[in-house]
Amino acid sequence: MPEALERMLIPGAAGTIDTLVDIPSGVIMGIALVAHPHPVGGGANTNKVVHTLAKAFLQLGYAVFRPNFRGVGKSEGIHDEGRGETDDLLTVLKKAKQVVDNGVNLPVALAGFSFGAYCQTHVAQRLCAEGHPVERLVLVATAIGFIEGVGSFDAAAVPANTLVIHGSEDNIVPLANVLDWAKPQNLPVVVIPGADHFFNRCLGLIRDITLHA
Repeated sequence: MPEALERMLIPGAAGTIDTLVDIPSGVIMGIALVAHPHPVGGGANTNKVVHTLAKAFLQLGYAVFRPNFRGVGKSEGIHDEGRGETDDLLTVLKKAKQVVDNGVNLPVALAGFSFGAYCQTHVAQRLCAEGHPVERLVLVATAIGFIEGVGSFDAAAVPANTLVIHGSEDNIVPLANVLDWAKPQNLPVVVIPGADHFFNRCLGLIRDITLHA
């Protein structure tokens, strides 16, 4: 897996937030914040789905920031069930704007995989409440509802233009959980037939859907 252009150690509420940063070679079109799956299950910012999302946004001209959650890599602190992780994502975004924006109000995109997608629903909600809605929100295999052996995840409502991608054969987050969450929001869900939770042999589809949505 290719290394990111830069690694930043960003101060956060629980200590250092270990973050990979990709900067496009041309004009920067926006800032993308990409969140990884559950750290207790080995999730990290080098996860293959997260890497795929990051490279898709880089191809679209976004400066991409991929933080490690608390207790992963060089990130300090301990797992906080999504609360502290949401705060940390907002901290990284604030730093990204300082580093990249240079006084320009660039569009913001959020993307996440599994637990990271769950956290991003709350980041988007917080930003909207503050009067700063995101331009794009991409959620892949979002942790929603009760998940056997892990717990329950109360994902926030999201904007109508959110891209939700899920595998028909996801054996960790049942597709039914996502549909039950999406239905009252009249939110479309892109279902990839045959894809499991980790999108084995389907990463190219994740990239292409993200690029062309």
